[in-house]
Amino acid sequence: MINVLIRLAKCIPFTKSHPESITPINYHINHIYHISTLIPYFCRMIAFLKGQFLLKTPASVVVDVNGIGYEVQISLFTYSAIEAASEGLLYTWLHIREDAHILYGFAEPSEKALFLQLIAVNGIGASTARVMLSSMPPVEISRAIANGNVKQLESIKGIGRKTAERLVLELREKMGKQANETNIAALVSNTLEQDALNALLALGIGKQAAEQAVAKALADSPSARIEDIIKKALKIV
Repeated sequence: MINVLIRLAKCIPFTKSHPESITPINYHINHIYHISTLIPYFCRMIAFLKGQFLLKTPASVVVDVNGIGYEVQISLFTYSAIEAASEGLLYTWLHIREDAHILYGFAEPSEKALFLQLIAVNGIGASTARVMLSSMPPVEISRAIANGNVKQLESIKGIGRKTAERLVLELREKMGKQANETNIAALVSNTLEQDALNALLALGIGKQAAEQAVAKALADSPSARIEDIIKKALKIV
């Protein structure tokens, strides 16, 4: 019914120059249509949920956020990360379908990023992407794609040869680039280092130069404060 109203709204102008269109039914039709155009923006606003983990299963968890329970679909990778936790934070993505709004949660930003890359490939839906993340750790999926290991990707339930080849074709270059960045970023391993790196990136310093500068600054002064690390790194770049 709403879809019909939205289609009608597109055909009926609702402007001051068309006073004849300002009727109760036209107002409600246009109101529904204009709200529907905002749905994608609301989806992007749900970046994460922080609260108590209730009713955990290997496939889903209910997150209690200030008395409101959100049912979140998760992978086995995320389940393993939160299994022993009573509360915490999940990075989320809201899947809007005609028949349902499904919230997916991820223990790490990197898992969410990989999930979004996977579903961008033709033939990979949200459910399939979750199965992939449940079958092997995100880093192994990325490595398999970067190395063009079609056979390993085929071992995942629901992934046939053509889909595996498409994954490699569309994502191999991206995964290879990310793998190279990860090798350098391995030097930035704790919160202090990451905060310093983020500060340099925010100042417009290139990622590779910033990572190398932070690593050198920490090597010279391992116990330095965040402010001192940033100052030293700025002198190096």
